[in-house]
Amino acid sequence: MVSNEVNQYIENLIPARSEHVDRMEQFAKQHDIPIMELSGIETLLTYVRLKKPNTILEVGTAIGYSATRMALACETAKIISIEKDEERYNIAKENIKALHLDDRITLLLGDANELQSQVAHYAPYDFIFIDAAKGQYQNFFEHYSSMLSQEGMIITDNVLFRGYVVDGSGIESRRRRALVRKINTFNQYIMQHPDYHSIILPVGDGMMVSIRKT
Repeated sequence: MVSNEVNQYIENLIPARSEHVDRMEQFAKQHDIPIMELSGIETLLTYVRLKKPNTILEVGTAIGYSATRMALACETAKIISIEKDEERYNIAKENIKALHLDDRITLLLGDANELQSQVAHYAPYDFIFIDAAKGQYQNFFEHYSSMLSQEGMIITDNVLFRGYVVDGSGIESRRRRALVRKINTFNQYIMQHPDYHSIILPVGDGMMVSIRKT
């Protein structure tokens, strides 16, 4: 990942967001709800604009921040987004409605490990974004990569996990150390996957970009 100074420089150059998007960012900060860092979300949106997907699957809605921003970045995209936490799911519904995007964003409430049949109803997907429970990333990838269109793209966030994947010696929590091991295992799994070309970008908290091999 880039230094804090460089990251701050990049974020200071990013244009101001709309009033409602800014409110979502402030709400997430005040309530300690994880959303993408500014450099990360701008990178994601650049890929969305380049890809111009008709259908997007998002694993991990939270309060609807990335879903609404992807929808605003690509006005033709239909988005299916999965959220396990009912409170965040309801907040996301309110944010989506406030931005008049409820006709293009469909929210599914439940565990992404259990919703394959519902998600398959809207497949194939031109773009899949994974940003949920990091310890489940490999399961999510295995569940939903089969629903990716032939020319599709999968982006997975938080794969550098604050740099702990490189040096986790300062982690005191056993649970946190186990999570770092799972992320490392996922990174190795994807980078060696026989069906995908992948690269890790050191932006935000680390972003994995995967496309099918032809």
